[in-house]
Amino acid sequence: QVQLVESGGGLVQAGGSLRLSCAASGSIFSINRISWYRQAPGKQREWTATITSAGSTIYADSVKGRFTISGDYAKNTVYLQMNSLKHDDTAVYYCNACVRGSDYWGQGTQVTVSS
Repeated sequence: QVQLVESGGGLVQAGGSLRLSCAASGSIFSINRISWYRQAPGKQREWTATITSAGSTIYADSVKGRFTISGDYAKNTVYLQMNSLKHDDTAVYYCNACVRGSDYWGQGTQVTVSS
């Protein structure tokens, strides 16, 4: 079992920055990778970025060059640094952990970008 708690969302103007945090607890040593997803109103949840247990990262084209995913393993926390935010980045952002083929989700944190 893995528990995930997101934080750091809020209201920001277009062009601004936010840093989201995903704090993991439980069987953290079994985590293969942690990802950020987002879901805008009326749209399907979409994958945004992933960091593996080896530290490799990959990004969706829509956020590449603007978002950075990183991990502080001493704090059991994964971050999503979001720069140059656009109105289209407005969504609820969810943290996801993959553990031996099972998915765990946090409760989400709202990010609103005003244009």
